[in-house]
Amino acid sequence: MDVLLINPYDENAVKNGLGFITPPLNLLYLAGALESSMSVKIIDDDLMKMGYEKVCELASKLDPSVVGFTATTSNIKTALKYVESVKEVLPNSLSVIGGPHATFVPIDTLKESPSLDVVVIGEGEETFTDLASKYCETSHLNLDEVKGIVYRDIKTGNIKLNQPRPLINDLNSIPFPARHLVPFESYGSTKDKTSDMITSRGCVYSCGYCSSSLVMGKKFRSRSPENVVDEIEELQENYQIKDIAFMDDTFMLNKRRANAIADEIKGRGLDIGFVASSRVDMVDRNLLEKLKSAGLSTLYYGVESGSQRVLNLMKKGITLTQAENAVKSAKDIGLEVLTSFILGFPGETSEEIEETINFSIKLDADYSQFSILTPFPGTPIYNELKEKKLIDTENWDKYTVLKSVIKYDELGLSKKMVERKLTKAYLKFYARPKYLLKHRHMLKVILEIVYRSFVLPKINGGDSKGWYQKLENETSAK
Repeated sequence: MDVLLINPYDENAVKNGLGFITPPLNLLYLAGALESSMSVKIIDDDLMKMGYEKVCELASKLDPSVVGFTATTSNIKTALKYVESVKEVLPNSLSVIGGPHATFVPIDTLKESPSLDVVVIGEGEETFTDLASKYCETSHLNLDEVKGIVYRDIKTGNIKLNQPRPLINDLNSIPFPARHLVPFESYGSTKDKTSDMITSRGCVYSCGYCSSSLVMGKKFRSRSPENVVDEIEELQENYQIKDIAFMDDTFMLNKRRANAIADEIKGRGLDIGFVASSRVDMVDRNLLEKLKSAGLSTLYYGVESGSQRVLNLMKKGITLTQAENAVKSAKDIGLEVLTSFILGFPGETSEEIEETINFSIKLDADYSQFSILTPFPGTPIYNELKEKKLIDTENWDKYTVLKSVIKYDELGLSKKMVERKLTKAYLKFYARPKYLLKHRHMLKVILEIVYRSFVLPKINGGDSKGWYQKLENETSAK
């Protein structure tokens, strides 16, 4: 076969503890772009938890020319172990990695693993397809010809940085994710008939803790309403999906487009529920009502702090009053609201963290998520802290947003205190009797978390094991 894509196991405690294992949308997009011109398979070991040995055994039988991997910062070390293990059994294959972490530290990533050949920078559909198609045609390739990569020269061992590849202007030209290449029905989200979608890329804002605009560009690029709803129809018809989470950074940035998507959903008579995101300073009540009539059920707001001073430090560009008004507008028309907050931003005081926790309760959203400021490579705050030597560790395994990786002692706080505040935030928000009376279903969720974490075996692939056995059997037969 031509290309094998591998999603490494991710030990992120929040995701696995809550059972939030979702299909690897980035790899599904890559596969969709690839499969029109070459053969491609996907192994999602984050779902399967087969381990290096079994993955290598299956990879060896598939015998691909190119093996692609994806990784975030927190699982980059694990991903590179997959790279090394697969390279041992497929020494002549081209090993390629992508994702936000490798995009921002490509040279360091290549240096960490001699088994890794290429890093894809940023958007992967065009770059990876160009790279793979040329390599599969010739079994060798002058990598100088491929834009958007950093690679290790086979002859000299030197690392070379190629010219960047322009961002994809026409997002309608990108094929839909190849969901048929994974055991789609085995994911926790899909069992509940929900799925993720991306309808736009790029962010025009410059929040200090975020790298989105640096990966996908400062220009907002979007798919047409017709193209978006075509994918919704595919999800309904092929996978019986009833609810969709739009994973866009700023779904409502273009209000006219958001209105048109609502019109298109209603015009086709689709019965679909969906979750979308909005900045608190761009809420339009009429638009919210229109989207709700088309199926919008939950709105996600990145509030981030309950202190105006800290919001200004973050370069968030919003006010606390805007946050209050945005939550109220959504709740007044019957939408559920999810708010997110970041604790421990450099310069924040212990009292201001308390203000954030109290503000989350004042807003009284249906759900809130809290995290510890984590300076991921590529973000402005990472560069700032790196220059000031305030990053305590670059052991990427600890970059889970649940642990402190900053030298807080030099900022007037302490690691243990910030981590305790995170625990306090969750307990104070979710353990309120008033909250539990209103959201009784959360008791069931809590019990399910306990059941999944402590009763069921930790390694439980469900029906998906049979799906991969079928893949292995088909390969052996060929």
